[in-house]
Amino acid sequence: MKLASPFLDAEDEVAALEALHAAGQTDGLPVVVPTPERVGRMVIASGLDPDLSLGAVGPNQGVATVEKVCIAAVMAGCLPDHLPVVIASVKAICDERFDTTEWQSTTHSISPLIIVNGPARDSCGIAGGFGALGPGHRANASIGRAVRLVLTNIGGARPGISDMALLGHGAKFGAVLAEKEDESPWEPWSVSLGFAADASVVTVVGTEPPHSVISVGDADDPSATDRLLGSLGATIANLGSNNAFFRQGAVVVALNPDHAQALAGAGHTRRSIQEALHARAANPRSRLRALNPLYAGHGADDTLVHATARPDDIIVIVAGGGGIYSAVFPSWGAGPHANPFVTVAIDIDQACAIPGRLPDA
Repeated sequence: MKLASPFLDAEDEVAALEALHAAGQTDGLPVVVPTPERVGRMVIASGLDPDLSLGAVGPNQGVATVEKVCIAAVMAGCLPDHLPVVIASVKAICDERFDTTEWQSTTHSISPLIIVNGPARDSCGIAGGFGALGPGHRANASIGRAVRLVLTNIGGARPGISDMALLGHGAKFGAVLAEKEDESPWEPWSVSLGFAADASVVTVVGTEPPHSVISVGDADDPSATDRLLGSLGATIANLGSNNAFFRQGAVVVALNPDHAQALAGAGHTRRSIQEALHARAANPRSRLRALNPLYAGHGADDTLVHATARPDDIIVIVAGGGGIYSAVFPSWGAGPHANPFVTVAIDIDQACAIPGRLPDA
């Protein structure tokens, strides 16, 4: 297969890897060297034309062609089965609503959180339970890493040059998880957005790392679930967060299965949880003025200022292992489109079988 991307000459794969590191084209960790044969096989597996554009990636506005995305997927260690999720995720970050140029360049430590619903969870082997955002899950790690390499090598994000996050964090290497639909008392997140139950969907949102929320349930205490909602709301509105002061942007709440079941047992739906959290995630304006008066806005001191613009901005999913901890992912809340989430259907039927070897690679 003839590839359009420029080639790097090296004596062997060890030298090639060092050249990639020296050129700033890795995430700092070793990568799989993207040889023409490896990339060609991945392109064929995509079932798409190699020069098909998935969009432009800021801040450099590099064009994310299928071939270039396949290069990133190879470097990240992806299997061909992972590629449909990578492609859908790249489409999402290229959506103009995602403001990729702005959030790649901000000093805030924001990175894409990728949530997968539908059959792609199983066909790609994406974990959603214990340690889903940690080490040990190949699909999660490889897919997230491929998207990061797209942001770096196509979008041009370089630490301290164009990626201006003051500190950064581990999720910038990649953050991918599946909603744990089999342990959720509600319909999948994607279905709540209007997608069919058998559709594979990716939701991408720019967030901070997860903030742990502890809540110990008590089946004999009718106030236990209300206290859980209060803890989650307080975490969303924590007084060091952008959400408290900017009051916009999507926020993700990942309920562990035990917390989700407790809330459902108390009669809560996903919608009622969104509404309850929106109401509880608020601070009196006097507290905002005391800490960051520049961002406190106008109005009376005793006015409650909500950390989200509306309940629909709170993504509620079920993920992780059962126990006493759930998680909140705060957001940036800035940019021309105010840091929304973007959902894209995953085409898991597009990929085709790949040959054992490409004779002209």
